[in-house]
Amino acid sequence: MTRTGDNAWNRRRFLAAASCAPISWHSRLDAADVQGLPVNTVTGKLSAKNLGVTLMHEHVLVDFIGADLVRRDRYDSNEVIRVVLPHLRRIRGLGCETFVDCTPAYLGRDPRLLRRLSEASGVRIITNTGYYGAGGGKYVPSHAREESAEKIADRWIAEFRRGIEGTGIRPAFIKTGVNKGPLNPVDAKLVRASALTHRETGMTIACHIGDGAAAVGVVEILRQEGVAPTALIWVHAQNGEPEIRDRLARAGVFIEFDGVNDTNLPVRVEQVKALPFVGRVLASLDAGWYQVGEPGGGKFKSYDYFFTTFLPTLRRAGVPESTIRLMTVEGPSLALQLSIRLI
Repeated sequence: MTRTGDNAWNRRRFLAAASCAPISWHSRLDAADVQGLPVNTVTGKLSAKNLGVTLMHEHVLVDFIGADLVRRDRYDSNEVIRVVLPHLRRIRGLGCETFVDCTPAYLGRDPRLLRRLSEASGVRIITNTGYYGAGGGKYVPSHAREESAEKIADRWIAEFRRGIEGTGIRPAFIKTGVNKGPLNPVDAKLVRASALTHRETGMTIACHIGDGAAAVGVVEILRQEGVAPTALIWVHAQNGEPEIRDRLARAGVFIEFDGVNDTNLPVRVEQVKALPFVGRVLASLDAGWYQVGEPGGGKFKSYDYFFTTFLPTLRRAGVPESTIRLMTVEGPSLALQLSIRLI
């Protein structure tokens, strides 16, 4: 893979530095310097400082049939819009300005559909590049099993530079996922491809991580490639051990608590309150899920719970308004802006 401004000597220099780095290393890029950097949305580029209140991890449509069987003709886009649009309009009325769609390629990502929904709802929508290794590898396309990390990164970089599938819509972040425990070879390769892509594009890596062991493994691969922990969002961090969450938050990783619902609401509130590194905490519902293959998309999970229940509960629990703003406005702005973060 050809990397702009990164010859072999530079690569050796970065890796030599990374090899002696403690996990607590931070990016050389200071947060105060990057608030005006850009973010790609499905309707164009804007400054990260203009994202406003942001839902960091949601889904419009998902198709669980498997990577090699996913096709656009398995659903009717107009029917999806009929189901999903009222939910987006509802959260726009509740103050949501930006919506991060975390459905990756080969699991139902549809940038044209997202653009139509954004234009109709008034909610900015952000999409991604990357492949999802979690779920036992069912959603990894067959070519990615054989290709090198460099070749996979080339594919993702091409989407960033030229747009996704001829739409001109550019991804804003890298979405990947790994299984629990020590990383298997495919998961490790996807993480390495994510690091290479970040170094070339500045896109943040949002990684579905099931436990602390996998999280430490992801950070280690980023370190090997000279990428700072500040380039990583630990998706589903509620499933990790508190001491590892604290350690990685101290290192600069964004810690995302999601999947909030009535059954776990008190736990999520306490998790937010317990993590002292409030500037690194993100939150979302992981809701939506129009499921291809189910009548009417199945039971759609509304996004408004975040605004009608979760945030009011945080306030009643004594979480300061400044912390809520960090979690919903300033943290997403910092996490999503395009900035190359190296050790």
